[in-house]
Amino acid sequence: MPIMDFSGKTALVIGATSGIGRATALAFSACGARVLAAGLGAAEGRSLEAELRRRGEREGSFIEADVTREAEVRALVSQASERFGRIHVAVNNAGVEGRFAAVQNTTDADFDHIIGVNLKGIWHGLKHEITHMLEHGGGAIVNTSSSAGVTGIANIALYTASKHGVVGLTKAVALELARSNIRVNAVAPGPVDTGLLHRMVAGHVDVREIAASVPMGRIARPEEIAGAILWLCSDAASYVTGHTLVVDGGLTVG
Repeated sequence: MPIMDFSGKTALVIGATSGIGRATALAFSACGARVLAAGLGAAEGRSLEAELRRRGEREGSFIEADVTREAEVRALVSQASERFGRIHVAVNNAGVEGRFAAVQNTTDADFDHIIGVNLKGIWHGLKHEITHMLEHGGGAIVNTSSSAGVTGIANIALYTASKHGVVGLTKAVALELARSNIRVNAVAPGPVDTGLLHRMVAGHVDVREIAASVPMGRIARPEEIAGAILWLCSDAASYVTGHTLVVDGGLTVG
């Protein structure tokens, strides 16, 4: 079987209504998977569902879910199980950018919002995906961190902390599951041409300046991050677990 062939498999992509998540859902579908996409934004979700179904004969569907609410994540995994029988791969991609501000100018509300989505939301996904996979013989999970999860970036301290947390959570859970046929990895994108990046830096930093700071001289396309995620979920990465794959055009080298 080709290493990027997901025929006969089900992929759950959480945080799929835009950017990296949307590109990942479409990439899984293009590689043969049945895709259950989840996230916030009913209109965006319906648009993605229509696109998944338009692109091929494989089944694609969308369920609206808020990752900060554990009951919704539990119900999402349960619905996926009822619909498809087994989730073979899961991607926990839901995330928010927070405010661009010095740490002394951030608030409890800022902290709770960013950590609640970017870290607690990943934890919710892991808990219920793992429970399902332990009952069904294994699987592969990828969590979305960031280049801010492997280095410090000024003025986005809370975002940076949340993404470092994803890396730590990924490592610990991978060790817990190393002998259970469940691989858990993370992807750490650098700057990507998504709404999140543009919202994060609006009025503070020109995206062209960010692109110029990347050794490759540009920001990434969401599809480039999706490719890395699919690789981590594929048979080509069968001996990879607990790893954070940095995809940042060389930004954090050195």
